[in-house]
Amino acid sequence: MKGSPSTGSGRSGVEVSEAIREAAQRLAATSDTARLDAELLMAHALGVSRSDVLLRRMQDDAPGTYAALVERRGAREPVAYITGRQEFFGLDFEVSPDVLIPRGDSETIVRAALETAPGARRVLDLGTGSGALLLAVLSELPAASGVGVDASSAALEVARRNAEALELASRARMQERDWTMTGWADDLGQFDLILANPPYVEDAAALDPDVRDYEPASALFAGPEGLDDYRILIPQLPQLLSEGGIAVLEIGASQAQAVGEIARAHGFAASAHTDLGGRDRALVLRLRVGKGDSSS
Repeated sequence: MKGSPSTGSGRSGVEVSEAIREAAQRLAATSDTARLDAELLMAHALGVSRSDVLLRRMQDDAPGTYAALVERRGAREPVAYITGRQEFFGLDFEVSPDVLIPRGDSETIVRAALETAPGARRVLDLGTGSGALLLAVLSELPAASGVGVDASSAALEVARRNAEALELASRARMQERDWTMTGWADDLGQFDLILANPPYVEDAAALDPDVRDYEPASALFAGPEGLDDYRILIPQLPQLLSEGGIAVLEIGASQAQAVGEIARAHGFAASAHTDLGGRDRALVLRLRVGKGDSSS
């Protein structure tokens, strides 16, 4: 795998501390987290943790592989794709270009789910990607089991490996399903909690190269308003929710009203939860009329 940790050969003759300093300067033009990026890439190159680099390895010789990793980051490739790892909700996840990188903002969905459905026993994650949402929730709900669905078989392989690594495979089934296809959910049954981080970026949105050039477009873009997938998913949720069930959807920071209107048209009450930056990020949906009734 490209960007794999150094085995110890090919030392550069430059100390780790100096290599990190130079890398941070190099990356400052394109990254708001240049020093952190440099440290994480060094940890990857050495095959150790970032804290180990900072506490014990700063006077070591930098590995010869480090410069190539910095070059990749300088070309705007995300650190998570270079290292193949991303922390989310305190858990370590494998990631690849087949899945979106789990971000801190999405932890809002996990917190909202745990707050509003603490007794959930069956959980469904729509568009599971790396499995981050589902596996984070299951890690906090030991009595629960779940299903993660995705249209991408490559993404599901990543999710399955994450479930195994986190010792959650016995409670998390990953299945290839496409919610745009008729009958995709006929045999799934009902769930106490549904999670979804669907595509919600407007087709013409201006994105940073880190996202636009590297993350999977099929998981990002959803029509001219970024609402296409909500219009497909939300009408299907009443049949998938058990009595009193909750759905928690990730939304763009300006989409609470628009997605809320779609939800209300299909019988839901909607409440927004904000991320750490104070932006609307999660929409919690509860049915307020009879299941399957689409009146407002």
